[in-house]
Amino acid sequence: MNLKVFNQSDRCEHFSCPKRSESPALYFLLYLFSAAVVLLTVCGNMLVIISVFHFKQLHTPTNTLVLSLAVSDFLVGIFAMPLMLIWTIESCWIFGRVFCSMYWLVSGLLIISTYTIAQIAVDRYLALSNPFLYMNIVSVIITCVVIVFTWFLVLVYTIALLYFNGNFSNSIVCPGECYLFVNEVWSVIDLVFSFIFPCSVIIILYTRVFVIAKKHATAIRELNNHTRPKTQKITSHSMKSEKKAAKVLGILVCVFLVCLLPYYIYSLLGNVIKLQTETFHKLSILFFLNSTINPFIYGLFYPWFRRCIKLIITLQIFHTDSALINVLS
Repeated sequence: MNLKVFNQSDRCEHFSCPKRSESPALYFLLYLFSAAVVLLTVCGNMLVIISVFHFKQLHTPTNTLVLSLAVSDFLVGIFAMPLMLIWTIESCWIFGRVFCSMYWLVSGLLIISTYTIAQIAVDRYLALSNPFLYMNIVSVIITCVVIVFTWFLVLVYTIALLYFNGNFSNSIVCPGECYLFVNEVWSVIDLVFSFIFPCSVIIILYTRVFVIAKKHATAIRELNNHTRPKTQKITSHSMKSEKKAAKVLGILVCVFLVCLLPYYIYSLLGNVIKLQTETFHKLSILFFLNSTINPFIYGLFYPWFRRCIKLIITLQIFHTDSALINVLS
């Protein structure tokens, strides 16, 4: 979760809003760039949401997880990212206590993104390691139940983190700042819940997915060297599709870890080596930018997403039976 750990004795010490040194032109460019990032995040994830919702061909368990990830990224782009960018540009929190609490509550969506990517790793591992079991057990309904449970669990956890560390109290609000105060016990809990557990699942399962995908690739090459019946050709095509899906989602995971790891390394070392507040803001922005990057990964590597964007932009989705258009061919 996007937080900074303070001891109780550190509250409101050395907190002040620094005077701005940027020129008006640079100040304007920073806000223009921030507005562009927010717009890209919101619009990109909205396109993913509309695509998966509208086209029936995309109603699969994996795409349902992609939809959950896009929804969390979309909400981050609307409610959390603008506040974070303005906070960074102004070098001061200007929105008051209520919005500060709401900001940290909405930032819990970043934990949902982490767990959703972990669920995608589980989904790909099951699909590649045991495809017949996967087809018989995993369904869109079951995936939706898991997603709803995950969102509920993260919401409860975030509220508990804020409440039991007194972050809803006026006494911990420092003028010009909006850091999340946690004690030593909760900092360990948060590290395990938000980072160590889901990232361990992601890394371990994607290592297994990579090994299985290589075995499938070897099997496909061997099949291509021999004459085979039609049923085997279908199997080969299915194996190629699963391998490609695993590769794309592997790229998604790698980008996620690149955005995630610097922040959590800072969280671990921040109280030890006393890194500057500006460093915290920069790494937080990198964390948030993952929500902007994800839709571009879909656009670069998923042909169906590019077809969906074309149909959405040209308003063809409003035609009769447009939900039945074949976007996968």
